[in-house]
Amino acid sequence: MNLINIENLTKVYTERKLFDNTSFSLQDGEKVGVIGINGTGKTTLLRMIMGEEETDEGTVTTANHVVMRYLPQHPEFEPEKSSLECVLEGNVTEENRWSVESDAKAMMTRLGIKDFMQPAGQLSGGQRKRLALISVLLSPADILLLDEPTNHLDNDMADWLEDYLKKWRGALIMVTHDRYFLDSVCNRIVEIDKGKIYSYQTNYSGYLELKTQRQEMEAASERKRQSILRVELEWIRRGARARSTKQKAHIQRYEELRDRQAPVQDSQVELSSISTRMGKTTVELENICKSYGERKLIDDFSYIFLKGDRVGFIGPNGCGKSTLMKIIAGIIPQDSGQVIIGQTVKMGYYAQEIASEKNEDAQEINLSYMDPAQRVIDYVKDTAEYIRTVDGVISATVLLERFLFPPEKQYSPIGKLSGGEKKRLNLLRVLATSPNFILLDEPTNNLDIATLTILEDYLDRYEGIVVTVSHDRYFLDRTMKRIFAFEGDGKLRQYEGGYTDYSLKKSAEKEAEEAEQEKKAGNGVKTDAQVTKKGQRTRGPQKLKFTYQEQRDYETIESEIAALEEKIDMLDQEMAAASTDFVKLNQLVTEKEEAENLLEEKMDRWMYLEDLAARIAEQ
Repeated sequence: MNLINIENLTKVYTERKLFDNTSFSLQDGEKVGVIGINGTGKTTLLRMIMGEEETDEGTVTTANHVVMRYLPQHPEFEPEKSSLECVLEGNVTEENRWSVESDAKAMMTRLGIKDFMQPAGQLSGGQRKRLALISVLLSPADILLLDEPTNHLDNDMADWLEDYLKKWRGALIMVTHDRYFLDSVCNRIVEIDKGKIYSYQTNYSGYLELKTQRQEMEAASERKRQSILRVELEWIRRGARARSTKQKAHIQRYEELRDRQAPVQDSQVELSSISTRMGKTTVELENICKSYGERKLIDDFSYIFLKGDRVGFIGPNGCGKSTLMKIIAGIIPQDSGQVIIGQTVKMGYYAQEIASEKNEDAQEINLSYMDPAQRVIDYVKDTAEYIRTVDGVISATVLLERFLFPPEKQYSPIGKLSGGEKKRLNLLRVLATSPNFILLDEPTNNLDIATLTILEDYLDRYEGIVVTVSHDRYFLDRTMKRIFAFEGDGKLRQYEGGYTDYSLKKSAEKEAEEAEQEKKAGNGVKTDAQVTKKGQRTRGPQKLKFTYQEQRDYETIESEIAALEEKIDMLDQEMAAASTDFVKLNQLVTEKEEAENLLEEKMDRWMYLEDLAARIAEQ
């Protein structure tokens, strides 16, 4: 059943054409993830579907009796109302009050809001976002429109929401940058690009594959067009005259090929700033303690940051992650202990929230205040008019262009930028100072996937120290080499690797703990013929070990992966050489697809075997 239908949509915002005669539809049961760079109109699309914003041209039609609920990016509540009242507003009647209120309190507790009577005016932006999410989920609806629902959710909360939406039976349109979330929840990806809407009937991983194939075919067609043009141009230059119908047709064919528009290449953020040199002393934390009232956030934490360190802090909301970042940056003092900062350390601090007012401390560590009336170019020039990069010294104007701020936007006031564009501008200003110690507090919130990908590549090449607080599992896996988890009572525990390594370690510990509890429940006696609760006979604990096949695979799989990667590289070269032979090209594309699928299977197998080997070694 067609629930939403948008036809011939055109929308211009200030000087930008967000949508250019494009169309979109939503079918019953579809779970759509909307992606695109910041400022392309993702939020505007949701608002037009909800009727909160008008189209310039085109129609938006919804099926009769369809109920929609919308989670805005920045929800607002009446400040004097309690948290519980805000959640229940519009969701409760005399008949369902008891059950709805019970569900509301359960969800609020699950999402870290425990004071049900706290006025909304006292809540942080993240807490208000979670209240709005609960209110939306409590309401009966056919369609959910969610704008950045995972922002301000910690990892456990995001896991809960992911599971909830996977089980939810209605239709869903969601704007999010969380790539694991898109992969797990969505069965369709919609990309907004250059005023057009492109649809892919798959999850995020499938979208990446299909988009790559589309771009490869477009590139192959363009190479063929250029090759034919060269031949036709040579024919024209040899003095051909339009004296016959055949020759006229020849010239017309050349002109049609010449005037055909080539595929437009996506603009990409370019990050290439140079970090300043760092001496022997980096940043050392010695016995750091911090409490607010009786609540202990950080208890006796010590760590010496090493050159090239990639450290991620994770934990539930409110546990003290951002507080620790601000202590390191010197924004707030610790209660006890000391922070030793080397003389050559130059910090760049990317704040979770833009400062609401200007102050000297904020300027020193790039906690950037953004005056809505200030021009974009002046905001960057306040930091530096010229910036050192690997390509040499460039001007603020050139740097802005590399960050996808064209000249016309550079002279616009900051107030006209989207939320994501402001975040990108803030990131630019931090990196423009050439820091050698970067603090990133929730860098993935409101940044589009394209910018995140470039940031991740930049951090791969960055020679300084990177410390981040993030709930983005993909980002942590992609960039971090060490995780510190807040595990209660102000204690932090160190885990090597990214988020998945941490998660596997915690799961193994949980299984071991449950096994130990079962053993204690049985008075410490475990026999090979122990009877389970279901009456089944089970063997006692067995040591993990490789099977014969697993052992063989473990010994050969790395060489098999290397061979597949080499094969894919060779196929890429053959595809480039066969650009004018479409039969051969299609064969090579199919062969490459098969090789990539096999490589993905081998990589999954390798990850499993590596994890198993690590667990065997720990026994």
